[in-house]
Amino acid sequence: MKCFVTGANGFIGSRLVEKLADKGYEVNCLVRSPEKFVALRRKNTHPVFGDLDNSAALLTGSKDCDIVYHLAAYAKPWSKDPSLPSKINFQGTINLLEASLTNKVKKFIFTSSAAVLGPSPENNSIDEQAVRNSPFFNEYESTKTMAENACLEFSKKGLPVVILNPTRVYGPGPINESNSITKIIQMYQNGKWHILPGNGTKIGNYVFIDDVVNGHLRAAEAGITGERYILGGENLTFNQFFQVLSNVTGKQKFLVPFPVWLMLILGKIMESQAKLTGIPPIITSPWIRKYLNHWSLSSEKAVRQLSYKITPFSEGAKVTVNWLIENK
Repeated sequence: MKCFVTGANGFIGSRLVEKLADKGYEVNCLVRSPEKFVALRRKNTHPVFGDLDNSAALLTGSKDCDIVYHLAAYAKPWSKDPSLPSKINFQGTINLLEASLTNKVKKFIFTSSAAVLGPSPENNSIDEQAVRNSPFFNEYESTKTMAENACLEFSKKGLPVVILNPTRVYGPGPINESNSITKIIQMYQNGKWHILPGNGTKIGNYVFIDDVVNGHLRAAEAGITGERYILGGENLTFNQFFQVLSNVTGKQKFLVPFPVWLMLILGKIMESQAKLTGIPPIITSPWIRKYLNHWSLSSEKAVRQLSYKITPFSEGAKVTVNWLIENK
C-alpha cells in the first residue's frame, strides 16, 4: 500500500505518518525542505519537496498511490497576506485533487473541520446533515467549506473522495496552531492559565489525537465516496473541561470569568497591533466570537460506518498531562 500525505509535519499529519509507516505502508510526505523531513524519516517514508502550489510535486507525490491524505491547511487566526487562507485551503486543495484524479488515486481523504458545520443549539448536538444558518466566523471556515465543495465536485468526476471533520483535537504532539487545546492543558498544568471564557457554559467537542488518526485509517478502509464524517469526542462546557483538568492534574486553579465584551476588545487591540507590527495576534475577535457559541457535535455516523472509537476526555487528558510532564 502506498500513500501520499500533505501536512505531514502538522499535529495530525505527523502522527498519521507514524501510524502508516508502522503498518508497513510506503508513505510519501509533502515537505518544504530536508530539515522538515528529519522527524518523519523512517525506512518506508519518502520526502516530496514542495508546496500545494507546486503541481509537479503533487503529481510526483501522488503517483502510483492508493490513498492520498490531504491534511495541509492554513489554520492560523491571522495572516499578513489576506489571500493566504484561500490560496492554501481552497486552491491548494484543487491542485491536489487534479493531481490525484490524473494519477487515478484509489481514495482521497480530505481533512476538513467540524467548524464548517456551524454552531449548535444549546442542548442539541448536530451531525453531518446540519445546514449552517449562521455566517462564517473566519476565513478558515469559509475556505474549508469551499474546499469541501471542490472535493464533492471531483467525486462526481470519478475521484473517490471522503471528507473528515475533526473537532477540537488535543493530545501528545507538536504544540502549534492546530494543537491549541494541548497548549491550554499545558498552561493549566503549569499554573499559567487563569481565564474562564465568558461564564464557562459554552459547549465544545474535544477529541483525542489517537482517535482522529485511527478515524483517518478507518475512512480509507470503509469511508463511502462523497460522504463526510465527524471525528469527535466528548461534548463539554468550559466549566466541565477545566474541572476534568483539575481532577487529572490534582490542581484546583482559580479561574477568572472573562466577559465577552472585554475579550472582543482585546482581540481588536491585538489585530490593530498586528497590522502595525506584523506580529501575529494570539487571537482575533472573529475567533473569539466562534468560541462563545455552542459547538455540540455527534460522531454517531463515524461510529456506525467506520467503527470509530471515542476516548473519554478524562482518559485522553490524563495521557496528555503525563506526556507533558515526561517531556517537560
